[in-house]
Parts: sequence; structure tokens; C-alpha cells
Amino acid sequence: MPKLRRILGEEAIRALERLGFERVRQRGNHVVLKKQMPEGAIGCVIPLHRELAIGTLRGILRQARITPEEFMENL
Repeated sequence: MPKLRRILGEEAIRALERLGFERVRQRGNHVVLKKQMPEGAIGCVIPLHRELAIGTLRGILRQARITPEEFMENL
């Protein structure tokens, strides 16, 4: 399993957009992304604070149903 590193929220958004997610809305410092799947929509919320903590990034990937390997390949 590749080691996740601390990244900015904007970098996470760009990587998720490469994986098929679209920006749906933003309120303050939080961006909501969604992706349509055959079984329904998948959504995740990304904070635009300074750097994302590793635990926060893991939670985002869990929401998005993406493996760390997939994510790191699209950074």
C-alpha cells in the first residue's frame, strides 16, 4: 500500500476530478464532489484548509470509495 502524504485540498480535488468526480457545490471552505455510478451517486466533502491531515485524507478516500493506490496514481 503506498504511503499517503499530506497534500492541499485543491490537489485532492484535482486528483478526484481525474477519477471522474465533479464539483457540485461549495460552501465556505468545503467543496462537495459527486460521481454517478450504476448503483447510485457517490459524494465526498473536501475541506480547503491548509494541508489535509492523513486521517482526513483517508476519510475522504473512504467516502469516495477509492483505494489509496488509485488516488496516488492520479495525483
